[in-house]
Amino acid sequence: MKTTVEIDDELLRKAKVRAAETGMTLRALIERALRRELEQMEGGAGEYVLRDASVGGDGINPEFLPWHWDKVRDLIYEDRGA
Repeated sequence: MKTTVEIDDELLRKAKVRAAETGMTLRALIERALRRELEQMEGGAGEYVLRDASVGGDGINPEFLPWHWDKVRDLIYEDRGA
C-alpha cells in the first residue's frame, strides 16, 4: 500500500545513504526499522545480534590461564588507584 509520511530532511538523507550503503531499497530499510520498533514496543525480544568487537590476537596469555579472574583483574588495575 502506498502512503505519504513526512520525515525530517536529515533523517531521510541518512536513511537513503544507509540504504545505498547496504544495497537495500529505502522502502526495505523503512519497513525493517518499523518492524523492529513495533516488536520492541510490543515487548517482543526479537533477534539480537551482538556486533563483533574482537580486536584480534591469540586470546588470553597462557600465563594467566590458571589464574582466577579476581587475580587477573587486580593485576589489570594495579597502580591505577582502584
